[in-house]
Amino acid sequence: MSDSKLAGQFFDAAIGLLQRVRDECAEDVEAAGALIADTVTEGGRLFAFGAGHSSLGAQDVVYRAGGLALMNLLTVPGVVGVDVMPATLGSALERVDGLASAVLDCSPLRAGDLLVIISLSGRNALPVEMAMNARALGVKVIGVTSVAYASETTSRHVSGTYLKDHCDVVLDSKIAVGDAELTLDAIEAPFAPASTVVTSALLQAVMATAAGALAGRGVEPPLLRSGNVDGGHEWNRRVMTEYGDRIFYRR
Repeated sequence: MSDSKLAGQFFDAAIGLLQRVRDECAEDVEAAGALIADTVTEGGRLFAFGAGHSSLGAQDVVYRAGGLALMNLLTVPGVVGVDVMPATLGSALERVDGLASAVLDCSPLRAGDLLVIISLSGRNALPVEMAMNARALGVKVIGVTSVAYASETTSRHVSGTYLKDHCDVVLDSKIAVGDAELTLDAIEAPFAPASTVVTSALLQAVMATAAGALAGRGVEPPLLRSGNVDGGHEWNRRVMTEYGDRIFYRR
């Protein structure tokens, strides 16, 4: 099989997944967008968290041209991204009980805020505990996960539950267990993960929905513009000044 044919198969698989989440998650995307709009209009703050490669989806909605200025990244040292050494440390920290509690205790999250938690498997202690504790604080939680893991794997949290069990809204990425879309007889392991593509698309759909919901209520969505277009910096400066008490990535 040619390399180009494999590339085409991956594109087809990713497009198929995007079509599935578009068609099967429409109500959940609308609910998540409405929840974000509610939070913005009621004076709450917005946060996003993901561990390892799941953090890419979270980073994609923070300080992003065309995105909501109020979305902040909730960071856990050693977990967000794969820039730590060794990179396997992040995976190990996801399984540590009590870490989420310590993070939330030191974070600016408070009742009335909203937290997006991204975890493909949703089975590790960190995302499960973070969702549980955030809701106990009065924080609304949107979870982005593959629901399939809950029926095909065991939970690594002491409660035996998954991220999906502790959310106000769940966005199911429809990613198969293992996150690899392609196989080939000559290659022993499955390959070509699509979770980042689908997760980012889901979240951008939610942000678009939230912007539309705010506009429908007569509220100007606090959106950022690209700094590489004329007037972009001036626009962003105005938005950041107006909402400065709810933006934490400038401090």
